[in-house]
Amino acid sequence: MSEQKRITPRTLKGFRDYPPEAMIPRERLISTARRVYRSYGFSPIDTPALEYLDILSGKGGEETDKQLYKFQDHGGRWVGLRFDLTVPLARFAAEHVNELGIPLKRYHIATVWRGENTQRGRYREFMQCDFDTIGTRSVAADIETTLVIHDLLRAIGFSDFTIRLNNRMVLSGLLERLGLSERATAVLRALDKLGKIGAKAVAEEMTSTAGASAEQAAQVLRLAELPSGNEEALRAVEPLVAGNETGQLGLHRLKEVLDGATAGGVVDGRLRLDLSIARGLDYYTGTIFETFLNALPAIGSVCSGGRYDNLAALFTSQELPGIGASLGLDRLLAAMEELGMIEKVSTPAPVFIPYFDKSRLHDYLRLASAVRRAGVGVEVFCDPKRLGDQLKYADRRGFRVALIAGGNEFQAGVCQVKNLQTGEKQDVPLEPDAASIVAAIKKLLEIDLTA
Repeated sequence: MSEQKRITPRTLKGFRDYPPEAMIPRERLISTARRVYRSYGFSPIDTPALEYLDILSGKGGEETDKQLYKFQDHGGRWVGLRFDLTVPLARFAAEHVNELGIPLKRYHIATVWRGENTQRGRYREFMQCDFDTIGTRSVAADIETTLVIHDLLRAIGFSDFTIRLNNRMVLSGLLERLGLSERATAVLRALDKLGKIGAKAVAEEMTSTAGASAEQAAQVLRLAELPSGNEEALRAVEPLVAGNETGQLGLHRLKEVLDGATAGGVVDGRLRLDLSIARGLDYYTGTIFETFLNALPAIGSVCSGGRYDNLAALFTSQELPGIGASLGLDRLLAAMEELGMIEKVSTPAPVFIPYFDKSRLHDYLRLASAVRRAGVGVEVFCDPKRLGDQLKYADRRGFRVALIAGGNEFQAGVCQVKNLQTGEKQDVPLEPDAASIVAAIKKLLEIDLTA
């Protein structure tokens, strides 16, 4: 019998594996997002990765349709992998809102797929951490979305960031005044590329693809030349939408969101009007957000979203306006790694117990159980190898504390508590409940004993 040909292990372009050192900070970030969302009353949901193709296609725009992973299943049905979590939410809300009631406040943390060109911090398979409010047009929901984004970035550990704010009604009002309403989608898609390709290339795309005149394109790009102060920007844009009801309503909404966010604790400088942001997806209708790290603006927006008041109308006659945002998990992790904010560890347990006295396995297990009962993670090494080899293993994995005890220590009733980062060590009484050892560990880990 011939030997079976081995398959070369490899991943598809735009997809990747996540070893422990990548998954640990990833899970921490997800946990932080979950905690912040829950603090505002958002509840978790989940939806299938696969949807009927007609649910997904045509909802995000022509470019998104090109990136959609679609195929026929074994039953001959055309299906697609979700490209975001908002379109499935619109379908979910239309299907379940009568039993759940409105407003429906949900968060959804799950994987999505887009067959787009890969770039730094962006892959074809990635996770989104969404939160949305469905069933209200109230400006309170717009303000709350701003506050959640702000609190989320703060909880993750950032202080120097900017939430850029705009309203699609301002853009729509300007386009109406310029006679570009019928070409709005193409114009806004071009405008959305301003930060990537620059004003000259955007103007060329507006004229060549959207059919705008050079003067019309210049008028739209004036939105990128407004003063940097929020009050000054509001005053400067008033003439651009004067006499247009849609534009003036959008401008009024922007003022309300700015005032409400300030009342809710967003400090000056973290929220800035940027009337040039358009958000590329077609379904946005009102307030839109993009969040940038001031230390690393080139990585792009790490938390984006906006208001979409008509999306659910594709699935139900019931009016279900919505607003929400999504944390760009992979992009933010790439930024945090570049900024040195991610600790290199490949173990979620901070404490390591070497097993080097073969006759004391049960004692090691009892000690580990006592420490775990106190809420601290512990790993006991599996094989009774040399202590030095086990400490090398602990160092590679990123453990912070080692509890070292052999026959002599157990007989003397002590355990050596060693700080693996500094090398400092101390002998601590070995008690049945390990109370003194737990106190020493928590002091080293800077865990509040009263928490």
